[in-house]
Amino acid sequence: MNEIIKWSPIQDLPTDWSSLASKELVALADVWDDQKQALHESESLRRFTDRLLRQWAIDTGIIERLYSLDRGVTETLIEYGIDAALIPHSATNKDPSLVARIIQDQHETVEGLFDFVKGQRVLSVSYVKELHAQLTRHQETTTVVDQFGRQYEKPLLRGKFKLAPNNPTRPDGLVHEYCPPEQVDSEMDFLVSFHLEHQKLGVSPEVEAAWLHHRFTQIHPFEDGNGRVARALASLVFIRAGWFPLAVSSEDKERVQYIDALEAADSGDLVPLVRLFSTIQKRTFVKALSIAGDVVEQEQVDQVIGAVKGLFDSRQRALEKEWEQAKHIADDLLTHASQRLEATATKLQQELGPYSRAFRFKVDTEGSGGHRGHWFRFQMIHAAKELGFFANPSPYMAWTRLILETEQHSEILLMLQGIGHDYRGLIAGSMLFFRRDESGEGERDLSDLITVSDEYFQVNYRDSLEESDSRFEAWLRRGLVQGLEVWRRGL
Repeated sequence: MNEIIKWSPIQDLPTDWSSLASKELVALADVWDDQKQALHESESLRRFTDRLLRQWAIDTGIIERLYSLDRGVTETLIEYGIDAALIPHSATNKDPSLVARIIQDQHETVEGLFDFVKGQRVLSVSYVKELHAQLTRHQETTTVVDQFGRQYEKPLLRGKFKLAPNNPTRPDGLVHEYCPPEQVDSEMDFLVSFHLEHQKLGVSPEVEAAWLHHRFTQIHPFEDGNGRVARALASLVFIRAGWFPLAVSSEDKERVQYIDALEAADSGDLVPLVRLFSTIQKRTFVKALSIAGDVVEQEQVDQVIGAVKGLFDSRQRALEKEWEQAKHIADDLLTHASQRLEATATKLQQELGPYSRAFRFKVDTEGSGGHRGHWFRFQMIHAAKELGFFANPSPYMAWTRLILETEQHSEILLMLQGIGHDYRGLIAGSMLFFRRDESGEGERDLSDLITVSDEYFQVNYRDSLEESDSRFEAWLRRGLVQGLEVWRRGL
């Protein structure tokens, strides 16, 4: 007999919802507010926004397996626009013209979210139906399974709630029950009512987006397209806050994290979904901030002259002075990390040292500006690619490492370095585990290079040391536990 995840009516946010919120995101949003004026009506911001919306439109369909696209073609469409002529037949599993029309529907939907917010409209059940009708305008059918387990295609009800149960059976036999059709209207009314109350309470965008997305998928009111509508609703929350649409990547790693987080929410734990949405917003903020420097430079060349230029120069110097605060915070966090690793090394030496005189556990630290900053350039680039940011060691590069000498040489390395081509007060932290045959600085001896931080730690100049230190301790602890576990498995 198949195992069943039983449906239950949607629940409101927990009373301690504020504990789920990310103080880091609030500070980063403040940084964006500081700097986005430099991008006002700029071509760079328009291009960035256009690319982001096209990415949202393309990936939201790939996530649902509505169509497939080669990554290269996806990048081409993001860069040059949605055009069937840019989609080779060999790059997708459906007719390129149909794929382009579906993506265009999704693109118009996310564009419409901005218009909805500008018009100060209030979320309603009827608007949710509008979203579904827009998203599925060129989707003629949906796949259903009959009582004998046979799949067939039936016409899709666009903008209308389901008339029959849509409880999928996963490959492992698990059946996921969603809201029965006769309960959908009342549950959707509850969903909208709860959401409007959350707006009055000022629930943090990342918490509300995660709650609204999950509770909507719990109801699953439409025959098909529920995931796309859920991501549109989450994006609406972020756009209303002045942030960015929720661009969940269709890449396998993030898609798996997304599904796992939704399953955790099914079990009552909303934290992984809030954390994932926070990470995606953080990534988008950092990308947006990275273009601000280019725009300021161009405006200085083209527009700022004479006394006005002097005014902007003065403001820039003031900002740059403020940006230095991130480096001071990073220095303190490096000390914090070094002390934590020292305590760990001491504990390991006490517990394992008696087994062999060859066992040694020690910590080595280099602050920014040190002569050994280049030692870990390879590891820095590897971690940055894994975690999704551009590492820039020029303005700031510091590290501390826990050296684990047993029968082999292993290290847990924590690095702090600038983010983006131009330093604008943002510093990233990452943690890796690796082994090598010798303890010298050569990179060719590296093996088992594994990023053990679940996300990069981000320091910005609007953070206070107290808030950064609190977040850093939790992040450091997770990375250290993961690094030691990888080391243990290799013994």
